[in-house]
Amino acid sequence: MAYRLLADATAFAHLLFVLYVAFGGFLTWRWPRTLVTHVLAVVWGAASVLIGFDCPLTSAENWARTRAGESGLPPGGFIEHYLTGVIYPESALGSVRAAVVVCVVVSWTVLWTRHRHSRVRTVAPRLTRQ
Repeated sequence: MAYRLLADATAFAHLLFVLYVAFGGFLTWRWPRTLVTHVLAVVWGAASVLIGFDCPLTSAENWARTRAGESGLPPGGFIEHYLTGVIYPESALGSVRAAVVVCVVVSWTVLWTRHRHSRVRTVAPRLTRQ
């Protein structure tokens, strides 16, 4: 029972990580200091898709499921098992990946624009003559 709970908790953490990769850039609007964490998550997520290495969360879930007497995830891992074909059709995988890229680019672009404008507002008063 404990291994099953551990496996489910790992799957939930994995889902949170995937959601953070896709939408965490929007959190940086409120908490700009989380940008470094989000950049690292995006790099890790993109590298795992592009290079195809195994995610440690998938390995941890497989380990816990095996200990619980269940079968592990298929070779495609977390996304193939829980998301592709369940949340969106398999034929839409490319579109979903593109949408994630768009979310990241939009969130970072807005953050950069906000940062740039806030710096202009703080510098501009000093430039005006009194």
